[in-house]
Amino acid sequence: MYSVIVVPPACGSVDDQVRIAAGERLSFGRAAPDGGLTIAHEGVPRIAGEITAHRSFWLLSNLSEHQTYVVENPEGAGEHLKIPPGRLEAPVPFEFARVVLPAAGDLLTFDVWAPRHAFRSADRQGLPGPVTAPAFALDRTSRYFAVLAALCEPRLRGEPHASLPAVEQLVERLRGVWPTVTRSAVYWNIDYLALKLRLRPGPDAAGPGQRVNGKKESLVSLALRFDLVREDDLTVLAVPVGEVLR
Repeated sequence: MYSVIVVPPACGSVDDQVRIAAGERLSFGRAAPDGGLTIAHEGVPRIAGEITAHRSFWLLSNLSEHQTYVVENPEGAGEHLKIPPGRLEAPVPFEFARVVLPAAGDLLTFDVWAPRHAFRSADRQGLPGPVTAPAFALDRTSRYFAVLAALCEPRLRGEPHASLPAVEQLVERLRGVWPTVTRSAVYWNIDYLALKLRLRPGPDAAGPGQRVNGKKESLVSLALRFDLVREDDLTVLAVPVGEVLR
């Protein structure tokens, strides 16, 4: 049974996709062997790498001499892996992944899907003893969560390297669900989030403006790394009229 699907560059139809089963290998490069994935670009090595399917994930070997490959998670708001030259069988856990190959000034990509990821219930309600304390206790109906969602919004919407919104932009973004929002209220909530999530003050904590910028970056980094805010949570920025945030 096929467990990994490779989508070549400029793939036009399902028939162009390559399916490999657990244990099978697929070479790729400018002159990939018969049955391999050919990427016709002079900046791509003749044998650039190899994909190996392994149950619900896959392995990537970088067979280039000098180029580091990057594997991005298109759903991960910047989540990625770096595979250095010569690395063999690096495990890639993403269900959807994009392999980025630097090639003579260009960045070439192809996608790899591992759609057979399995999950089980993590419910522990039946076990005796005290419940586990939550790692991050956030109230998704609160104003601070709306501020955090607005901060993360550009990167959650598929722009992992987008600049963070300025406080003035946050005020405008939040006004629809929080009509009385002000700059000082946004600053207050950013400070509160930094305290609530126990972020350490950065080295730029001396200047008021720089301090907020550092906190914003730290908040977004933490929130996206641990999925404290997901794309589905952006609905808090579109609360219907009458449902005023606390």
